[in-house]
Amino acid sequence: MLSGSDSEQKRAEILRYFHATFDRYEQLFEVLTCDEAYYRKPISLRYPLIFYFGHTATFFINKLLLAGVIDKRLNPKFESMFAIGVDEMSWDDLSEARYDWPSVDAVRAYRESARAVVDHVIRTLPLHLPIGWESPWWIVLMGVEHERIHLETSSVLIRQHALKYVRTHPAWEPCRASSTAPANELVSVPATEVHLGRPIDAPVVYGWDNEFGRHTSAVTDFQASRYLVSNQEFLAFVEAGGYADESLWQEEGAAWRKFAHAEHPTFWVRDGSQWRLRLMLEEVPMPWDWPVETNYLEAKAFCEWKARVSGQTVRLPTEDEWQALCQFASADSLPDERITPANIQLDHYASSCPITEFAHGPFFDVVGNVWQWTETPTYPFDGFQTHPIYDDFTTPTFDDRHNLIKGGSWISCGNEAITASRYAFRRHFFQHAGLRYVVSEAPATLHASHYETDRLVSEYAEFHYGDEYFGVPNFPRALAKLAIDAMGERPAKTALDLGCAAGRATFELASHFAHVTGIDFSTSFIRLGIQLAEQGRLRYTLVEEGDLVAFRERTLAEFGLEAVAEKVEFFQGDACNLKPIFTGYDLIFAANLIDRLYSPRKFLESVHERLNPGGLLLLASPYTWLPEFTKREEWIGGFKKDGENFTTLDGLKEILGPNFHLIREPSTAPFVIRETKRKFQHSLSEVTLWERR
Repeated sequence: MLSGSDSEQKRAEILRYFHATFDRYEQLFEVLTCDEAYYRKPISLRYPLIFYFGHTATFFINKLLLAGVIDKRLNPKFESMFAIGVDEMSWDDLSEARYDWPSVDAVRAYRESARAVVDHVIRTLPLHLPIGWESPWWIVLMGVEHERIHLETSSVLIRQHALKYVRTHPAWEPCRASSTAPANELVSVPATEVHLGRPIDAPVVYGWDNEFGRHTSAVTDFQASRYLVSNQEFLAFVEAGGYADESLWQEEGAAWRKFAHAEHPTFWVRDGSQWRLRLMLEEVPMPWDWPVETNYLEAKAFCEWKARVSGQTVRLPTEDEWQALCQFASADSLPDERITPANIQLDHYASSCPITEFAHGPFFDVVGNVWQWTETPTYPFDGFQTHPIYDDFTTPTFDDRHNLIKGGSWISCGNEAITASRYAFRRHFFQHAGLRYVVSEAPATLHASHYETDRLVSEYAEFHYGDEYFGVPNFPRALAKLAIDAMGERPAKTALDLGCAAGRATFELASHFAHVTGIDFSTSFIRLGIQLAEQGRLRYTLVEEGDLVAFRERTLAEFGLEAVAEKVEFFQGDACNLKPIFTGYDLIFAANLIDRLYSPRKFLESVHERLNPGGLLLLASPYTWLPEFTKREEWIGGFKKDGENFTTLDGLKEILGPNFHLIREPSTAPFVIRETKRKFQHSLSEVTLWERR
């Protein structure tokens, strides 16, 4: 808990928490039989175990140094070698890189030195309660919770190691009970609304970045299996030829299955006509009433098969449905006891156990035993922020290739053991994870997780929806307000935002007009406006310096524009050659457009045809005529004519004069475009307002 009234008592509690975690992690590596076990890869897609032995200790030093809590390194070579490279690779991304790993004794000695540093920090660092996101104590807890994550992921690698490299250990005793599995059955879960996310300004316990923010969802009623899918229930899928039936596997799953030559779950071992199960440290006769353990791809294929044989719409639950089930079973508020009534946080066994042992309401194992795969690729909640000391904890997984697992396993400790936790892995990856299936007519609702990374598009996203720099007002918003004020009592049914880019002015104009159309030549820009209109949010990265980026999320709600989303539409189009349907407007708004057109004269000579009589045309431009956008002979100003200066305003008056009159003197609108954290374009656009005669 991050709050309390006695700082010294809390300090002692954190000290115990740290040492217990550090001890338990080292105890895990005591199961290895020899030094060779540290250097042989358990699987080709991960580092050898020596990396993970050193990684968690270097994490403490690297993060405490970055946060300014300590001021010197212990071993720069180790703190580089063991720093990164933990996320499992794509299944077909084999790396043959060789590393000059240090000796086991050298890493063990490093761990002792790191332990001493962290111990000293905990004993001496000033502590003010409660501990918040910006407290240096958050970094201490970050290191502890990070080590607990690797307690689990390293146990999975050890489970995948050759048996000759591991031995049984009294601290890692598995469950010995097994029997015949009960027939699974469906339990109804009523419709409900789930409210997920945690307040970043008042965390109760430590959390990772993706747990904070806000998410609300209305979940329709569904049915869910009373039990986790057992080895016995999954056997029917195996015996029915499920692994060989191409029609049950999606493209990604079929490719993985072919690559892995998979014919049954990874931890199943054929023994003549019998089956055995590989536990972390030994093989045992198949416990048929234990939960099966699969990756997402296998779980998905099983659900496809189950749907076929049952005639029902069987699939994996979404994150929202799992939370609804958790609430219905009251498993989101298990009693705070020393021994949890669930097979979790090593309170009972160093393995799975029968699926009938821990009841949670009408279900069993809503939490604990094995993780449960969901249909949901991880995504950020509204208000998501990265922590400056660990800004890449979650963001690399916002790629629609990492699916959330929920509920925890027998070895999930600390943050992993709370229902608010959100961990995601690649779909081919193995954790101590299995599945519970649901039956629902509602499709699985998936949420967009992508951040826009195209540099120019991101710069314009920030230009339209980001921070204001150097006191310069938001340019599209300021121009939209100017246009709305100029409309006065004129009709305001429809407006056209030409060259709308990321669409901010389109939305702003919709606060006054009944309908606004945004058109831009760039489909990349149009995509931003469509995403905002449909989803209400936009995510993008900004270059800080070099390869370093910052992450931004903007919503229509924060600009008070939620209500206008239904009044806008976006199209890709050429301002010089618009389709005939784009006509009959009360306002045409063209900001920073004309000096980017290949034929501005062609546009200006015909624009009146798309505007209602008495309607307004707003033009804004810095008049930066460049031959790469507009051939020199197509410029409408910015050159000598008859020996005299001929400005763009002169050209506008000449071309627009027959159909428009200028209703006010030109004005200047400044704008700033951010390129990097320390480089900006500061420009001035001349604004003119024209009324169609």
